[in-house]
Amino acid sequence: MNPIIALLKEHNVSDEQVRNLFQTLTENPLMAMGVLGQLGIAPDKLQGMMMQVMQNPGLIKDAVDELGLDFSKVEAAKAKLDSQSGEGR
Repeated sequence: MNPIIALLKEHNVSDEQVRNLFQTLTENPLMAMGVLGQLGIAPDKLQGMMMQVMQNPGLIKDAVDELGLDFSKVEAAKAKLDSQSGEGR
């Protein structure tokens, strides 16, 4: 099992909530942070998970694939965010 999904499961996050989190991630990565914050996971655990993702960004793709979602949507959302953040410069 993907370590991100495993951590969520350790904190009693339901399958539906996990899927919702990653579905939101594929549609709007910024909103996914809000959804993640609402799951009630201790900040130190979230920080540890974020460190894992920063060290191995492929974990996101692995989790999306494991859940049967479309990773190309994550890439498209990321590209959109990148282009929007460059507009204000």
